[in-house]
Formats: sequence, C-alpha cells, structure tokens
Amino acid sequence: MPISDRHSSPWAVFLIFLRLGLTSFGGPIAHLGYFREEFVTRRRWLSERSYAELVALCQFLPGPASSQVGIALGLTRAGYGGAAAAWAGFTLPSALLLILFALGLAHYGTAVPAGVLHGLKVVAVAVVAQAVWGMARNLCRGVTRVLLMLLAAAAVLWQPSAWAQVGVIAAAGLAGLVLFKPALATEPDALPVPLSRRAGALWLLLFAVLLVGLPALAHGLPHHSLALVDAFYRSGALVFGGGHVVLPVLQAEVVAPQWLSNDVFLAGYGAAQAVPGPLFTFAAFLGASMNQAPSGWLGGVVCLLAIFAPSFLLIFGALPFWQSLRHSPRTQAALAGVNAAVVGLLLAALYHPVWTSAIFNLYDLALALLALVALMAWKLPPWLVVAGCAALGGLLG
Repeated sequence: MPISDRHSSPWAVFLIFLRLGLTSFGGPIAHLGYFREEFVTRRRWLSERSYAELVALCQFLPGPASSQVGIALGLTRAGYGGAAAAWAGFTLPSALLLILFALGLAHYGTAVPAGVLHGLKVVAVAVVAQAVWGMARNLCRGVTRVLLMLLAAAAVLWQPSAWAQVGVIAAAGLAGLVLFKPALATEPDALPVPLSRRAGALWLLLFAVLLVGLPALAHGLPHHSLALVDAFYRSGALVFGGGHVVLPVLQAEVVAPQWLSNDVFLAGYGAAQAVPGPLFTFAAFLGASMNQAPSGWLGGVVCLLAIFAPSFLLIFGALPFWQSLRHSPRTQAALAGVNAAVVGLLLAALYHPVWTSAIFNLYDLALALLALVALMAWKLPPWLVVAGCAALGGLLG
C-alpha cells in the first residue's frame, strides 16, 4: 500500500487528534484501534507494519502507550510542533473535564450522595478487571508467560512501591531474554523520524537528569510545588503498562502523604473512565483536588504536564534509535517478558487498592459484576457504565 508523503501542519495534526480526543472512549487498547483506523487505513500516514512496530516500542517504554503513539505520529508528521499538537488535541478534552469534576467535588462534595461516589469506586473494579482479562489473553499465552504474570503480581503485592515495580519489570525483561527465542524479523518498513541520534541522546540525557535531579531538588528545597512535579514526573517515567498500572503508584504518591483522601482518589479514578482520551489525564484531577497549593486549575496543569513530560522525552530520545533496535530478536524476547509482567502489575492493582477500597459487601460485589458484564458481554460504552454505576450506587446508598 503506498504511503502518503504529504506533510501536515501542526494545526492540522491538532484538529485530527482533537476529534480523537473527544470521541476515543474505551481505554488505551481501544485508542490504538482508533489510531490504526485513522492513520493507517484512512489517512495512510504509515504502513500497517510500521504502525505495529511503533506500538511495540511504546509498549516497551514506560508511560502511557497510546499517548506515546500519538506523540510519535505527530512527530513523524510535523516535527516537534506536530508532537505537541497531537498530545494537546488528544489530551486536553479529558483533562479539562476531570479538572472541572475535581472543582465540583471540592465545592459541592457534601451535596453529592456518598452512594454515588462509592458507585464510582466500584465501577473501577470492573474496568480494571476488564483490562486484566484483555491484556492477559493477548500477552500471557502459554504457561511461562502466565507464571511470569503471577510472580510479578505476587512481588508487587509483597513490596508495593514504585521502585519494586521497576525491579519487577527489569527482572521480567531479563527473564524474557533467557526464556523466549523469537524468530529473526524480516527487513522492517521505513519510519520517517526527523531527529538525529545526537538529538535523541540529548533528550534521553535530559530524561535521566530530571529523574535523578528532581528528587534531590525536592528534598533540598522542601516546597509542595517541587514535590508535586517530582512525584508526577517519576510516576510518568517509571510506570510500565499505561493508565491502569499507574494507579497504585499515584496512590502511594498522593494519598500516603495525605495530599488528598483515598475516597477522593478513587472517585476521581472512576470518573476518569467516563471521559474520552488517555487515562493519564487522571493526573489533572489529582492536581486540582490537592488540599494545599497549588491546587485547582494551576495544580491540575502542573500535574498534567509533569506526568506527560517523560513521554515526550522518551519518544524524542528513543525513536532515532528504534530503526536499528527493532531488527533485534533480543529486543522482542525482552519485550515478551516485560508484557507478561505488566499484566501481573495490573492484576496486583486490581486486588489492592481497587478491590480492597471498593468491595465491602454482596451489594458492592453484585454491582461490580453487573458493570463487568455490561462492559464485556453487552459491550456498552464505558461512560454509560460509569454513569449507571454512579446512579445505582446512589440508589443503594
């Protein structure tokens, strides 16, 4: 299939991704399907094979895979401006909605029935369970991958910290190198990348400097703004598997130091399922909900930019090197192990904190099962399931 060689302006890229940001419900896997239909089938920006390999790269990197694919598509189409435009179009609709929801909770939270908020927490159980099932079916085929998944889940439940998750991912990658022997790949299609390897190396260096420097700066200059930027940058830089897997990391970062309550945290996570676009925009809700400055609009913007900054730096840094890396069967073997571990992290998050914070009796369990059936069997849109669970939660409450 011939690939269109017409380059778009950043504004044109923004408008295309804005439409996707307004209509792409269903989570990261669904987003990748929307992207494929739009950019491979309809617009022919790249080949089927190049798109699949780009998705593989973004799954291997920490951070939100669907957002990173969007950033990479914008970059290959219109340079740095295109990358920023693609991110803004896809991200801003859900971020604005979640900030407004946070401000509504802050000002009118006492007017919202407790059952409605609890219904939002219960529906998160169904959404995460659906993600676990879907990812396990695709990424954990065979006994070896299932064992890696279970070991990863047990490890992070035993040691629930961000650094433990990074260690599990690294160990799974090494295990993949030993256990999986994929066949040599054929010559890949070209993927236009308007960056040199030198530029890529500089972006990767900046990523590492911020990852190491921000914690030191936040420790040396104790200020809530610096602590926020550090916490959300690390969350975006160290989480593999996308929006759902970031849940336990963000919970540890913002609930443990009492920046906001666990009830508000899980209510916001439930509301995040009802909006289109990437789940990482949950960071905007958290920033707007903080019980100390910066909060509100400023807090939402700060946390949103901080959690997505690593995605930009990693895409800018990795794409120039990806053309040669994707030839390597060793890369593919490591990726197989990492993917199995990612499902294990998600399985652990399904139990704690999602299940333990939402399911207290048979009514909660019945509502969660009803939501799961609505999502998986009846194929209802997530926003409708979230709204229904909020309403039923209010009635039961």
